[in-house]
Amino acid sequence: MQLIGKISNDRPLLVLAVEEEAQYLDMSLPVLLTGMGKVNAATALAAALARGPLPSEVVNLGTAGALRSGWNGTHVIGTVVQHDLDSDTLRTLTGDTYGAPLTIGDPDGPTLATGDSFVDSEAARARLAERAPLVDMEGYALATAALRADVGIRLVKHVSDDADEGAAKSWRESVATCARALAIWADQNLPTYT
Repeated sequence: MQLIGKISNDRPLLVLAVEEEAQYLDMSLPVLLTGMGKVNAATALAAALARGPLPSEVVNLGTAGALRSGWNGTHVIGTVVQHDLDSDTLRTLTGDTYGAPLTIGDPDGPTLATGDSFVDSEAARARLAERAPLVDMEGYALATAALRADVGIRLVKHVSDDADEGAAKSWRESVATCARALAIWADQNLPTYT
């Protein structure tokens, strides 16, 4: 976990997994780099929020794999699901629902599936495409941590790859372009501070 800048209750906190995704950001806002995966994301954000002060909102900027053909560009997520938690079995065992979908923005916005695996096979892509058009490794965890702290959150994802056999190579080749697109989105959609 790395926090760049100071959290303030009158500014958003930008949250990204890795430095490669943050390389073009204007650093006038605080930036939290969590590391990849749900555990790193949730614990880093929860620790930052617990220390306080709470930011005006959390804005997660990051890359995502496209699970369906034709998905590219930058998307503000409407709903996020956790694709690697067997909620149905847990409900059968306990009677409680764990990992329910979270609506965090415009309900007409795209759904993001979050899990702790880098999706890079056609079989996994096809299975997940039934639930969502986009996939990442941190969104659900960050949304859960922010919502539990009663802080609003936006998930903004730029498509880096097709979540298929070439995904790892595509991500490495496109992460700088994605980072630039995410920085442009932030410049156009977040207040500027001096």
